[in-house]
Amino acid sequence: MGKRSESLDSKQIDFIAKQKLFFVATAMKDGSINLSPKGMDSFRIINDTNILWLNLTGSGNETAAHLQYNNRMTIMFCAFEGKPMILRLYGEARVFHERDSFWKEHIDQFPEIAGSRQLIDMKIKLVQTSCGFGVPLMDYKGERNTLNIWAENKGKDGLNEYMGLKNVKSLDGLPTGIFK
Repeated sequence: MGKRSESLDSKQIDFIAKQKLFFVATAMKDGSINLSPKGMDSFRIINDTNILWLNLTGSGNETAAHLQYNNRMTIMFCAFEGKPMILRLYGEARVFHERDSFWKEHIDQFPEIAGSRQLIDMKIKLVQTSCGFGVPLMDYKGERNTLNIWAENKGKDGLNEYMGLKNVKSLDGLPTGIFK
């Protein structure tokens, strides 16, 4: 059933490319564990041991806060249609903002999305697959455009104001580095 490796193989890369949803998990030694669903066109495989994820503005900014103190991150994909499988990527990640040269060098790998907040660069240390036999079958109906409309309506100044209210500190009061 389950397998482990230190890098992605071509079948796993193909599997990831077909997924519409993934989950990101981070945690500190103490405090809240963060587990967030992600979608849209925000995930890129750079090579078999490196991924980029475009983090969009949301009601919190836990991932960025956690990664400043503990760079461990797990990303999980589940097959909700077709052959069952769960794929987890375990690795070490870093956060980059619009002000960073890394952002400027890599942001063009993604479409322009209003509310783009951070780039997360993860070096994969472990790839694990498991059966996924208990994951339900579900039909994909399409993308939601609510986040895009909300971010576009806010505009750059409105988004910065929102991030100043909602994204500066984590649930546990840790700084996120959003504005440094």
